[in-house]
Amino acid sequence: MIRKFARVPACGAGRIAVLLAILLAGAAIVSAQQDPAPTEPPQTPQTQPQQTQTQPPQDQSGSQEATPEETASQRRIKPKGYTNWSFNVGGGTSLTNGTTTKFARGGGPIGDAGVARNSSKYLGLRLDFQWDDLPLRNTALQSAEASGATSHVYTLMLDPIINVPVTNEWAGYIVFGPSYLHRSGKLDSSGAVPGSLCNPFWVWWGRCYAGSLPVNGNFLTESQNQFGYNFGGGIARKIRPNIEIYGEFRFIHGTHNGITTDFRPVTIGLRWGK
Repeated sequence: MIRKFARVPACGAGRIAVLLAILLAGAAIVSAQQDPAPTEPPQTPQTQPQQTQTQPPQDQSGSQEATPEETASQRRIKPKGYTNWSFNVGGGTSLTNGTTTKFARGGGPIGDAGVARNSSKYLGLRLDFQWDDLPLRNTALQSAEASGATSHVYTLMLDPIINVPVTNEWAGYIVFGPSYLHRSGKLDSSGAVPGSLCNPFWVWWGRCYAGSLPVNGNFLTESQNQFGYNFGGGIARKIRPNIEIYGEFRFIHGTHNGITTDFRPVTIGLRWGK
């Protein structure tokens, strides 16, 4: 019995070997299916280089410095505060002074026009042309033995002008400088005798020579040039941009060969700039 079971036929051993081979192959296949497939490394998205923004330099306090373009723009819009040229025109009346008071009365009309070249907000150079009427007093007409007369003076003044801004609307100014005067007049008639002695009126009138009236009777008209000075000032009130109304008071003095002309014009007018 023992010998019968211990003996295994050759064909049975081959079949067992075949089965084992089949089982091993199946196990390898199953094991290969269960192992995870190798994974590829994840692809990282390509990052684009970031554009860096340059900022204007900052000072230590943290405030940004202005660029040259901004600085130039600020300089362009900054107002200058004055005009290169200013013009004035006005009228009024004058009061006589000095020796002129004895022969001419005040209250005659005047007219004035001028132009100024400004070098800054405070300083300029002003040129004025002024006409003043100097009506003769009745006592002067009696001294001339005349029934009527006309008398006036033309004045040319070149003055530095000092402007004194007070507020945005109010300002003052001061003027002073040399003057050129041309005084002329005419008597309607005269009963004075040619060659007679001169009285103080004829001396001031300017037609007295060597203490006597001209023998040719040429004393009804007079014309003389005088040099002198003037000074004064005024106030101005702005009524529109670059337009002001002003009031002005001056002393004007001229002299030639001991003959003087003195008066004090009071002027109200307009001045404007461009």
